[in-house]
Amino acid sequence: MRKFNGSKVLVTGHTGFKGSWLSLWLKSLGAEVSGVSFDIPTDPSHFQVTKLHHLVNDYRLDIRNREGLKDLVKSIKPDFVFHLAAQALVYESYQNPLDTIETNVIGTANLLDSLRMLEKEVTAVIITSDKAYDNVEWVWGYREDDRLGGKDPYSASKGMAELAIKSYVNSFFNSPESKVTIGIARAGNVIGGGDWADNRIVPDCMKSWSRNKVVDIRSPYATRPWQHVLEPLSGYLALAINLSQSRENHGEAYNFGPTANQNHSVKELIESMTDYWQNVRWNDVSKLDSIYHEASLLKLNCDKALFDLNWTPTLSFDDTVRFTIQWYKYYFENIPDNNIHDLTISQINEYTNLAKAKGVQWALL
Repeated sequence: MRKFNGSKVLVTGHTGFKGSWLSLWLKSLGAEVSGVSFDIPTDPSHFQVTKLHHLVNDYRLDIRNREGLKDLVKSIKPDFVFHLAAQALVYESYQNPLDTIETNVIGTANLLDSLRMLEKEVTAVIITSDKAYDNVEWVWGYREDDRLGGKDPYSASKGMAELAIKSYVNSFFNSPESKVTIGIARAGNVIGGGDWADNRIVPDCMKSWSRNKVVDIRSPYATRPWQHVLEPLSGYLALAINLSQSRENHGEAYNFGPTANQNHSVKELIESMTDYWQNVRWNDVSKLDSIYHEASLLKLNCDKALFDLNWTPTLSFDDTVRFTIQWYKYYFENIPDNNIHDLTISQINEYTNLAKAKGVQWALL
């Protein structure tokens, strides 16, 4: 990870859940971090409670603003770009499908076009989603060359974004003279401290249980590749380092998810939370659920990341739940004098040390 020390890094979506964790991690590695987001998506937010605006260059811009984004990228002159800005919720995509498509597709194309105009070498990791796959709910994991699709507006928008990425790679970034190197990252379901988004399982549980209320669960038997937020972020960093050293994997897509035996149902996730949180209560409201489609099974195959990047996940399912619930417990028990920045950094350090102890290659870079 020494590659990032002293480098200029642009993170789009830095006020979001994953973006704020990534920005803090990059800052701790010695990078000069600039973040661009339209707004702060939740209240509270991980961005606010970690006081991240004091640590990074904080820009407010809608990535659908083509010229504004080009001007910003040109002024920052980043060495690395991590593109996470998105409308990231399936439920919200049903409420506002066109906004979702515009943000996730046109916003991504605007960033790619901004990189096309940049007259310096830059490595960009574009984050899409595991939901970009045409999910027919088979029991083996999806590989990177499986068909893309999407039954809901969010999933479809991510598949469209991938088409835009591929077209720019093939049309503008494949010549020997190109200074732009691109990687695509698809991650499984992410949990962790500081996620406050609506209609997501862990935030819904934390909000309800902190008030000693019962939480309604829509799909308790749906199975997901749960992973702590630091797992895919370590993959994004490993991919960026790999691309900055060689163009061999330029334009390639990579899955980042837990090991094959770590697909667990929503019910199993909730039951595991009881080891770290008292007074857990929930209702199964699946029979009352809406007409909106929600996949019951999603699984990733991450062999390509292992072979090309020497990346493997670090945390067990129990560690994933422990990291997550301990963050929220500390937050609720220490309001308003919480030092969430130090807690977050301590979890990043603990995660890195666990990876080193297991001999995980990215942690040794």
